[in-house]
Formats: sequence, structure tokens, C-alpha cells
Amino acid sequence: MSGKNAEPAVATKSWRDRFKGASVNLFYAPALIMLVLFSLYPLISGIGISLTSWDGFNPEKIFVGLSNYVTMLRDANFRMTLINTFIYGIGSTIIQQVLGLGLALLLNSKIKGCNLMRAIIYLPALVSAVIMGTMYYFIFQYDTGALNTILSALGLEKVVWFQNATTALIILVMNSVQFVGTSMIIYLAGLQGLDQSVVEAASLDGASGWKMFWNITLPGLAPSFTTSVVLNLIGGLKLFDVIKVLTGGGPGYSTNSVSSYISIQYFDNQNAGYAAAMGVVLFIIIAVVTTVMNKGLDKLGWN
Repeated sequence: MSGKNAEPAVATKSWRDRFKGASVNLFYAPALIMLVLFSLYPLISGIGISLTSWDGFNPEKIFVGLSNYVTMLRDANFRMTLINTFIYGIGSTIIQQVLGLGLALLLNSKIKGCNLMRAIIYLPALVSAVIMGTMYYFIFQYDTGALNTILSALGLEKVVWFQNATTALIILVMNSVQFVGTSMIIYLAGLQGLDQSVVEAASLDGASGWKMFWNITLPGLAPSFTTSVVLNLIGGLKLFDVIKVLTGGGPGYSTNSVSSYISIQYFDNQNAGYAAAMGVVLFIIIAVVTTVMNKGLDKLGWN
């Protein structure tokens, strides 16, 4: 009798073990559905379109294989926009790390009004990039821009800010100041999460100033540094809004990024296949750069 009664118990236990946690796993379903619909499907669809000649509107797509990628290698404008993209990505990342970390160190101390200053610095990050680009446009515009108005009042000549490619590039990189507040918040979180016992021990051993920062604070901010760099780099490599509003990619194609050049090819030239091919290449570039960055920081002991 004891043997017969034991069999159902074993079967019941096996059934429970098999479905243990199944209800919890259902919570992943919405995230997985969103990932498939808005990430995986567009990526696969984009790769397929990149192998065709398509105007983006008509249902007919002509398969051309790797022709769009070959054209990309010969496109001087694409090479220029690719260089610009790296300038935006690397330039804006450096600016945001230096200013963000500096502001975080300053505002981590107990100074009067530090909470208000934090809010003011972070506020631009909440504003649309299009709005910020429009604000910059009214500052640097030739005829009635605020900067040229000041120059005229001082008896100086107006500057055609957007007709010089180098000047326009500097303006676009400087626009990254909008997101300095994001880096500042990340570094502030890292500073406030430092092990204070280690800081106090270093202070008792005579460490102060630069030695304290280099040997204690900076290594302790490794996770924050990695997070901030990767997020800023991805954002810089995808720069689009500000370029369209501020310079329109001009003069010529000299200030376009790959993202804005994709827009020109798709909507202006109605060359959706070529635009999709550039989108695939941009995706690969961002994936490779971020992976190399993470691996490099990991080898340096920053991760």
C-alpha cells in the first residue's frame, strides 16, 4: 500500500518541477514581443531591402544583390559623412565626459543650492533635440542671429557660421553640451555609491587632491564611466535631429552624418534600397564600436 501511495506523490512533484516558474516567465513575453516587432523585424526587413532597388513607395522591388554596398564604397559623399559621424560620436563623447565628470565632482560637494544647479544643468537633456537645434540656429543665424547681433554692436564683422564646413562641424559638436547633464547624473550616482570607508582610509593615509581622485575616485567610477561613454558614443554616432534643423547637412554634404544622409537618399532621392544598405552599415559600425569599447575598458580594468 505504501508503494502504491508513493507513485502519485512522485508524479505530482515532477509536474510541479516541470512548470515551476512558468508564470513568472510570462512576464518576459511583452518585452520579447516588443523586441521582435520593433528591433528584430525592422533589422531583418532592412537587410532585405538593402539587397533591392526600390524607390520606397511602389510595391515592386528589384533584387540587385550587393550592388548598393558596392555603390557605397564608391560614394565620396558617403565617405565624408562617415568621417563626420565619427567626429560627432567621438567629439561629443569626450566633451560630455570631461564636463559631466567635472560638474559631478563639483556638485557632489555640499555647497549651497547644489540641488537647484543639478536640475538646471540636467534640464536641457529633457528638451527635444529639434528644439535645441532651433535655439542654436537663432543664435548663429547670419542676419538676425544673437551672436552676429552682438558682433555688430561691438563694431565687428558678422560671421557666416553655416557656410564654413569646419565652423559648422564645431557648432554641431558643441551642441552635445545639451546632454552633459545626463553624464553628470550618471557620475553623481557613481560618486554617491563609492565606499566611504575606502575614501576615509585613503584620507587618513595622507591621500588628497589629485592622488585621491586618480587612485580612489576614478577607479571607483569605472561602471559609471563605461555606461556614460557607451551611451554618449551611441547617441553621437546616430546624430540626426540637430543636423537637419541647424545646417540641413550643408554647405553641400559637408556636415551630414550617415543618419542624415540616409534621410536624403530615402526621401529626397527616393533610393530606399541604398538608404537601407547605409542603415545596415551604420548598425554594424555602432555594434562593432560599442563592443570594442566595452572589451577595451574591460582589459583596462574599467568594467
